[in-house]
Amino acid sequence: MTACWHNLGIHHAQYTVMKTPYSKGQLNSLIFLRLLIGWHFLYEGLIKLLNPSWTAEGYLMGATGPFESMFHWLGSGDLITAVDIINVGALTLIGLSLILGFWTKFFSYIGIALLLLYYLAYPPLPGSDMSAPSEGSYFLVNKNLIEAIALFVLIQFPTSAYFGLDHLFNKKIKTAQL
Repeated sequence: MTACWHNLGIHHAQYTVMKTPYSKGQLNSLIFLRLLIGWHFLYEGLIKLLNPSWTAEGYLMGATGPFESMFHWLGSGDLITAVDIINVGALTLIGLSLILGFWTKFFSYIGIALLLLYYLAYPPLPGSDMSAPSEGSYFLVNKNLIEAIALFVLIQFPTSAYFGLDHLFNKKIKTAQL
C-alpha cells in the first residue's frame, strides 16, 4: 500500500520517515537533543511538584520589561494557585512527551509558548533590571530563547516517528490497515 501512495505522488507520513534523506547520525543527534530538552522540562516540573513550598509568585512579582504588569497580575491574588498548577503540569507533560516521543509536535509548541513567557518575564534587554537569577550576563539572547528555538527546530523533524511512542503507534496503525 505504501508503494501505491508513493506512485501517486502522495508521501504517507510513515513512508517518508523510513525513506528520510537524513542520516541515522543526524536523526540520532536530533533525538538526543529532544531527550535532553525533555529531561530539562521534566526535571523542572518534578522539582517544583515535589517542593510543597514552591510557588511562582516571587518570580512573577519580580518580573521586568514591557509586560511586567501582566506578570504581576498573574502572580497576585487567587490566580497564583492556578498559575502554579498550570506551570508544573505543563513542564511535566512537555518533558514526558519529549522523552517518550509522544505528541512531541503539539507539546513542543506548548513548550515554546512557556519558554517565551519566561523570556518575556525577564527580557535581556539593554537597560532592563535583570533581577532574575541567571548563570551569566545576557544581551537579547538567553537560555529560554535558545531552548525555544531548539524546540522549533525539533518540530521540523519527525524524531518521534523515528524513535518514540509515536513510532510504535504508527507501526500498529499501519499493520492494522494492511
